[in-house]
Amino acid sequence: MLSHNQIKLIRSLKQKKSRQSHRLFVVEGLKSIEEFSHSNYLIKEIYTVDANIADKLGGFLISTKQMSQISFLKTPNVVLALVEIPLPEKFKENGLLLALDDVSDPGNLGTIIRLCDWFGVAHLICSENTVDCYNEKVVQASMGSLTRVQVHYLDLAEFIKQYNGKVFGAFMDGEVIYKQTLPENALVIMGNEGQGISEHIEQLVQEKVCIPQFGSDKPVESLNVATATAIILNEFRRSVY
Repeated sequence: MLSHNQIKLIRSLKQKKSRQSHRLFVVEGLKSIEEFSHSNYLIKEIYTVDANIADKLGGFLISTKQMSQISFLKTPNVVLALVEIPLPEKFKENGLLLALDDVSDPGNLGTIIRLCDWFGVAHLICSENTVDCYNEKVVQASMGSLTRVQVHYLDLAEFIKQYNGKVFGAFMDGEVIYKQTLPENALVIMGNEGQGISEHIEQLVQEKVCIPQFGSDKPVESLNVATATAIILNEFRRSVY
């Protein structure tokens, strides 16, 4: 049985301030929870409506009504976990790094985390105004990849200034990426969904690249940032394959 205070705590984790205060976030779904259980993340509590899952994972058995009270999904899953947010860690700035300048959509960030996982980008650098990676929609969209990609929130401009490698940025008017010689070690910056890369970050970019448009007389406003990230990461990896 969940107490009123427990339900209140779990529901509060929908807010970033509460997640930061309690250092907890919510993961829903058996596959994702199993991924977190086999990672460096610490699972604090597991709640489920399935007795078999409760036995397997050592969780608390609750009613369907209570699951609907704590779930963030329109159709609640059969299992939900509270996971501890790890403390920030220092990291080596080698290899291919990806940076996000104020990306605001949770679905985009979750997909980008999955892309980092697929293309072997171990560290994702986020500006302080980028959506929280522990937002429940980001966690759902990342499909467990959050356990293998370290996400760092910091002052993006200061990070770029001290970065020793080449800094690339995605722009509509950049040089066609297919014509570039792309290094194995680089920092690639992707911008906000509506505004692109901000002016103060643009000034720090050394190489502007773009994905050319084909097959239309009328220019499309832009590619979705997650789609553009997939194409750009693929091109960086293809060039050194």
